[in-house]
Amino acid sequence: MDNHNNQKSLLVSNKIDELNRVALFLDELGTSWGLHDSLAANLNLVIEEALTNIILYGYNDSDNHIIEILLTRGDGQISITIKDDGLEFDPTKMRDPDTTLSVEERPVGGLGIFLIKQIMDKVQYMREGKINYLILTKNITL
Repeated sequence: MDNHNNQKSLLVSNKIDELNRVALFLDELGTSWGLHDSLAANLNLVIEEALTNIILYGYNDSDNHIIEILLTRGDGQISITIKDDGLEFDPTKMRDPDTTLSVEERPVGGLGIFLIKQIMDKVQYMREGKINYLILTKNITL
């Protein structure tokens, strides 16, 4: 298999309206990779949640920042790497929210991360220099 077809990347800026571009990109990717609609929708949801967190909370300035989304299809899995130069934040250290609490009682935030952990099979985080790497892996059967 041609490796180039198994890796796609998209650069977006830290603006919330970039989520539309991401959705289109994933739509095209789902078609070209022959992904099930439900898998493509889940990947979009996960990336949208992660990007929203980065865009809303990752920067303490109003400058334009570039966020890179890299999708790689390997043997029986798809991995998503999201790279940003925002503030250090390790979502893997977040405790899962107590879903037994009512909506009113729950602390704000954390549900996006929880959702990502529910959908993906592996969630990893690392920071190198000033760059955050969020690596999300999903086991798939094509």
